[in-house]
Amino acid sequence: MSGHSKWNNIKRKKEKTDAQKAKVFTKVGREISVAVKEGGADPSVNGKLRDLISKAKSLNVPNENIERIIKKASTDEKDSYEEITYEGYGPNGVALIVECLTDNRNRTAADLRHYFDKFGGNLGTTGCVSFMFEPKGVLVIENEDLDEDQVMEDAVEAGADDVIFEEEAVMIYTASEDFSTVLSALENKKYRFVSAQVEQVPTNTVSLTDEESQVKMRKLLDALEDNDDVQEVWNNLENEDEF
Repeated sequence: MSGHSKWNNIKRKKEKTDAQKAKVFTKVGREISVAVKEGGADPSVNGKLRDLISKAKSLNVPNENIERIIKKASTDEKDSYEEITYEGYGPNGVALIVECLTDNRNRTAADLRHYFDKFGGNLGTTGCVSFMFEPKGVLVIENEDLDEDQVMEDAVEAGADDVIFEEEAVMIYTASEDFSTVLSALENKKYRFVSAQVEQVPTNTVSLTDEESQVKMRKLLDALEDNDDVQEVWNNLENEDEF
C-alpha cells in the first residue's frame, strides 16, 4: 500500500495535548452534525453517520458527547456548513488534499492560500493532485498478541481487499464502497479499532530529505490541522514520522 508509517502518525495524533484533543472532538462533532442534517439521526439507516460514530469512538470521543451532538443536530437548524476539498503542493512537490467543512468559504480559501504560500507550497486547482490518490477504507487495529491467521481470515471473510501486519499495528484496507460492511462485520467479531475511516491513500509517495523542507512541511501540516475549518489533511509524504 502506501509508504506511510501509518501507526506512527496515529500515535502522534493521539499524543496531542488536551486542548488539541478538544479541537479533534469539535471537528468530528461537526462532521456528525452535518451527517445528521443530511441523512437523519438514525445510524441504522444513515450509513455516513454510522461510519462517523465509529470514527469518533476510535478517537476516544465519549459516548455521551456523541449522543449529545446527534440530539442537538436533530433539533438545531442554525449551523450551515458546506464541504469543500482543496488540493495543492507542499515543499518539493508533496501532494496534499485538504478536506474542509466551513460556513465561510472565502475565509477558508484565504487561510489555506496563506498557509501554502507561507510554508513553501502552492494551492492548486481541483484535480491537480487527486489523481495521485485513491479513496480506500482503512481500519487499524493495535497489534497486541493478535492471531495473524485469524485476523486475516476474519478480514477476508468480511470483504477486505488487503491486510498488512506491522510490528505494532494491523492495517486492513477495503474498497471505499465496502468500508461500512467490513467495519460492521469486524465490529461484530469484537475487533476494536484505533482508527477507522475512508482515507485518500496515495498511489505513490515522496520523501523529504533536506531539513529546511522538512521544517516547512511540518509547519504547513500543523497550520492546516490547527485550522477549525479543516477536517482532514491527506498527503503522499513517505517519511512524515521522521521529522
